[in-house]
Amino acid sequence: MGLLDIFKRKKKEEATTTVEAKQITELEQICGDDKETYEALANVMFLDPRKIGVSMEEAAENAKKFEKEKDLARARLWYQIAGGLAIYEGNVKKVVEYFSKCEKLSSGTSYPILKNPEKAVAKAQEYYKKFLQP
Repeated sequence: MGLLDIFKRKKKEEATTTVEAKQITELEQICGDDKETYEALANVMFLDPRKIGVSMEEAAENAKKFEKEKDLARARLWYQIAGGLAIYEGNVKKVVEYFSKCEKLSSGTSYPILKNPEKAVAKAQEYYKKFLQP
């Protein structure tokens, strides 16, 4: 066995022992094994809603205005923003209202948050309390 063979084997061993650790997000940490709640929040929750330049009420008004004008894509977008802000405010009733509107206005898009909004909003509140210190 030559020196080259030993070098090749060492390279192979290094390659097999290198394991990439998957980094999990803060939201994944909060949700733990509850993948359903994580999926419900992943695409609709704002990680820092304080950076959104409108209130939940303003977003809902914009949505209604665009809905009246038959601009359904913009209406859906504004309802989604209003829903995300409702999550932040912990308002389950408004979360259901706004995401139900999103679902109605979209062509076949479903919003998993509507399956168990109370649980999703509770996990979101836990996230906000932990990671959005004033």
